[in-house]
Amino acid sequence: MSTLTVDVQQNGSVKNVDSSSVHELDEYDFSRLPDRPRNLNLERKRSFDERSLTELPLGFSPHPPSRADNFYRAFDVLDSFFSPGRRSGLSTPKSLFGYGPSNEPHPMVAEAWDNLRRSLVYFRGQPVGTIAALDNSEENLNYDQVFVRDFVPSALAFLMNGEPEIVKNFILKTLRLQSWEKRIDRFQLGEGVMPASFKVLHDPTRNTETLIADFGESAIGRVAPVDSGFWWIILLRAYTKSTGDTSLAERPECQKGMRLILSLCLSEGFDTFPTLLCADGCSMIDRRMVSALFYTTLPYQNINSYARGSDAGVYGYPIEIQALFFMALRCALLLLKQDGPGKEFIERVIKRLHALSYHMRSYFWLDLKQLNDIYRYKTEEYSHTAVNKFNVMPDSLPEWVFDFMPLHGGYFIGNVGPSNMDFRWFCLGNCIAVLSSLATHEQAMAIMDLIESRWEELVGDMPLKVSYPAIESHEWRIITGCDPKNTRWSYHNGGSWPVLLWLLTAACIKTGRPRLPGVPLNLLKPGYRKMVGQSITMESSGDTLGSKLVNTKHGRLQVIWLQDDARRSFSFGYGRDRGRQANETGLEAIVLFLIPNLVNFVPKQDSNL
Repeated sequence: MSTLTVDVQQNGSVKNVDSSSVHELDEYDFSRLPDRPRNLNLERKRSFDERSLTELPLGFSPHPPSRADNFYRAFDVLDSFFSPGRRSGLSTPKSLFGYGPSNEPHPMVAEAWDNLRRSLVYFRGQPVGTIAALDNSEENLNYDQVFVRDFVPSALAFLMNGEPEIVKNFILKTLRLQSWEKRIDRFQLGEGVMPASFKVLHDPTRNTETLIADFGESAIGRVAPVDSGFWWIILLRAYTKSTGDTSLAERPECQKGMRLILSLCLSEGFDTFPTLLCADGCSMIDRRMVSALFYTTLPYQNINSYARGSDAGVYGYPIEIQALFFMALRCALLLLKQDGPGKEFIERVIKRLHALSYHMRSYFWLDLKQLNDIYRYKTEEYSHTAVNKFNVMPDSLPEWVFDFMPLHGGYFIGNVGPSNMDFRWFCLGNCIAVLSSLATHEQAMAIMDLIESRWEELVGDMPLKVSYPAIESHEWRIITGCDPKNTRWSYHNGGSWPVLLWLLTAACIKTGRPRLPGVPLNLLKPGYRKMVGQSITMESSGDTLGSKLVNTKHGRLQVIWLQDDARRSFSFGYGRDRGRQANETGLEAIVLFLIPNLVNFVPKQDSNL
């Protein structure tokens, strides 16, 4: 564990950036890429109105084709939500809508804000984050720590509620931890690695407080977090966008922190792909879900029977990391200064973005046409003209994907590598692809079409599935190593994660379907608390947060999404992102609150797999 016993310096020098210095970078438009992936010609179902939310009345949505009662009841609740009206310290102001004739706080929202405030962690008298969960039943685990990825939805809630100081403190504290030596046994990690989590150690005898960081040396499986650095850059951009305060990102230490993270990701090596090679367990899915190494233990005659329809796993090039990588690169372009080292990194990032976007849109994308193309692939093709560039075996196509793929719709598959495709749906990666505009406009609409068409499978009555489908039976034994936490429909193996609803909500609003996330909000009611998983953590800070849709003039949700590159030219460089916040109109989704005490909740499943 790495420790920090001193407070963070917050007096970095600030240098103004001339926004005109980046005008020459406007020529970099991803829409002008040669040999762009084909555009999808979709005749989408429009059961959800796609007008701007500012054009919609505050009443009910148009009658959907199914589950109408759920939709209407959900929006009755949505329109009545607002935060508690306390205004002391970190209190929460009232939102635009009251609850009932007396304009009192909605009990659900009040309870959620209370849980969020109880999860705050203080260092030297200042809030620096929120703990992973308020559950004290698992004292030997690390749920009492502040996780970088888990704090992001909490940070967005504070930003959109006009409370940016806690986010600023978190950014600076984690940045200071980045500079400390990171060593596992006798091996030293890269300088730019961000911690997975940290906690505050109180010493009542000496009356001191110490920050203790975990870079993977204490984690289950001893895997360093790849996604922490990406979330840190994304949150820094969200803070800058929300507050209009450019001085934080302009600080020399913040600029250096971004460059260190980018150095790790942009380093040249043996890889022939622009995607980022990752180990198992390096992101939100932090447990073994890979199978390739274990096929060698099977009898030869059984290999095909187990390989057909099995999943490649997280090891390799998982969609979650690639989407976060893309989004972090785009955010870095808006934050990097045009000085000597910053200019060099901007050029490297631009080149990588071009290659990465083309690769992901071409080879990770799956729709009905691409599925039929893969089914007819020839193998063992040699030369640069090969169609089956990854030498994917058509017999490896799982049977479920043919039934799962709708006529109109598509998604980014879980993993792509040599002779290796993971066809599973991963919610976080696809939602980030929409928000970051890694998905083209047509692809983003196709993703939403798939979610709508396969609502029962991907959302169901206990939102929201982290992946689909679940691995079970002998395949579960091989891929997970008989992991009891990852039994079918549990935890990372198709488990339900309500915390992902904020990403789904943001993706729905960005694609013009603001009514779609109303259903899971109505489904989350106290009656479902009896349906919990075998390995559950109660009162997770992240799962306390959900989605509230508010119609306002200035769009606050845009602090987290990036514009579609097919519709406008990118503005590379820090200065271009200034001054637009006050003029942007559109949609606001305050990342607020679902019923607390619901964490990865799924029905208790049979263990006879």
